[in-house]
Amino acid sequence: MELIIGPRTYSTWSLRGWLVMKRTGADFTVIDARYETEAQKAALREVSPSGFVPVLKVGGELIWDTLAIAEWANEHYPQARMWPADSITRALARSATAEMHSGFSALRNFCGTSSDRPMVGDARSETPSDPALDRDLSRLVTLFGQMRRRFGADGPWLFGEWSIADAFYTPVAARLRHFQIDLADYGDDGTAGAYAASLLAQPDFRLWEAEALA
Repeated sequence: MELIIGPRTYSTWSLRGWLVMKRTGADFTVIDARYETEAQKAALREVSPSGFVPVLKVGGELIWDTLAIAEWANEHYPQARMWPADSITRALARSATAEMHSGFSALRNFCGTSSDRPMVGDARSETPSDPALDRDLSRLVTLFGQMRRRFGADGPWLFGEWSIADAFYTPVAARLRHFQIDLADYGDDGTAGAYAASLLAQPDFRLWEAEALA
């Protein structure tokens, strides 16, 4: 298997796909791709149906989009338990993941990652300000707080045990760190901030960060 990813310092969707694949315990090769120039974008389109990363190459097939990769991994490596076992908890985890996948547009726009705004390392940018961003951050506080208070007894992650939802929110935690966003300013009682800190301390993310900075 091969996982084609973008630059480790700022490709947030690549990080999500990589975290999921690491969780499977499967052997896979990482192929680094870039897309800054037109030539690089053209080369990426040769191996990615959508022209974006990540892409998983397995059994002669190409699986693109991080959510599709995550669902494939969950189906083929059930021992990794990447969704909660309980049906209601699983539905909530999928809801939170889908919300991240398709929403939080202001967070993406105002707290975007790039070569000069990396999600790894010690570099920091000024905290942006916008009403739409405020709404997204308030929503994060609500979501993180509700799920952690409900499922915190089952483990340190959003739904207790680690799940695909945590892979999807790890880059969010990295954005919060880079842009020096204090969730207490958006109503956090410490629950959401503690969860974000746990995501940044997770061993697989620490490995990604170390490899990105190497």
